[in-house]
Amino acid sequence: MTQRKHSYDIKNILIAGGAGFMGSHLCDELVQKNRVICVDDFSTGTIENINHLLQHPNFKFIRHDFHEPLDLERFPELVPFQITFQGIQEIYNLACPTSPREYAKLPIETLRANAFASYFLLELAAKYDAKYLLASSSAVYGEPVNDQPFREDYWGFIDPVGPRSCYNEGKRFAESLTMNYRTHRKVDAKVARVFNTFGPRMRLTDGRLVPNLVSAAIENTPMQISGKPDATSTFCYISDMVDGLVKFMASSQGGPMNLGSDAAIPLVEVAEKILAITKSSSSIEHVEPSPFTHRQGVPDIRLAKEHLGWFPTVSLDDGLTQTIDAMRGSRVLSYQPETE
Repeated sequence: MTQRKHSYDIKNILIAGGAGFMGSHLCDELVQKNRVICVDDFSTGTIENINHLLQHPNFKFIRHDFHEPLDLERFPELVPFQITFQGIQEIYNLACPTSPREYAKLPIETLRANAFASYFLLELAAKYDAKYLLASSSAVYGEPVNDQPFREDYWGFIDPVGPRSCYNEGKRFAESLTMNYRTHRKVDAKVARVFNTFGPRMRLTDGRLVPNLVSAAIENTPMQISGKPDATSTFCYISDMVDGLVKFMASSQGGPMNLGSDAAIPLVEVAEKILAITKSSSSIEHVEPSPFTHRQGVPDIRLAKEHLGWFPTVSLDDGLTQTIDAMRGSRVLSYQPETE
């Protein structure tokens, strides 16, 4: 291990999966006071998410597939970051497809991301004595039992060979790898269990609820909700989630720690809010769930409140308004206002 206990005025931070929805917002936040190395293979991320950062002097992008280790010291574009001397101070691992539609198409890639990317990034953390944070998922809990909020000490109940297993079991393996590096290699490694998050830059075609409903509402086509009419989920706006991840990284906590909204909202209510904001004439339809759909649980976020002073502050209405405004302006979705 390369020991680098110095304190630097500007930290070097690596964000794997940094061109994705959540990763790009994390880049936006951290590049303000740090040097950020964004690594992505564009399997689900897009260059559009980080275009506005490419000319920033403290931002560098590296296209890399984590099927192979990453040698940061061989990239000439990183010379200004003085990797050989300063190393890396923090590593955020968001390198994994997250929507059911994505990992349904990329099951092997999803498993490899959780295995190989986690391993190579943890090796980098060990080499540079860097802090490491894994963005895990509420999927490790499976479906809720007796509608009780998920506590971090709940082990979950998951089908290890079902349609979602590439993601659920992949995240469980990544968590185990992370905690074993923490215990046996003394890496300052953390596990964040991320619950449903939404906001601008979500891929409009990735199959998740909010972009599906917004797209349908703006196009005045039926808004489809999978599952029972009384189905609920939780919705955390992206700026709140980024704030939670950054506070977790800065803390002495290792986790696992839940990050998400602890308010269960009926999906019909979400659809009705989107209808009101968009002034759409769309109808709301209930359809049979896909094999990748499961009942959503609610996080118990007492640990985050106690140890990080963190809880979501952006209301669902405000978050949806900002998300819809961004999606209307997206080049992927053209919006034409109704004529009278």
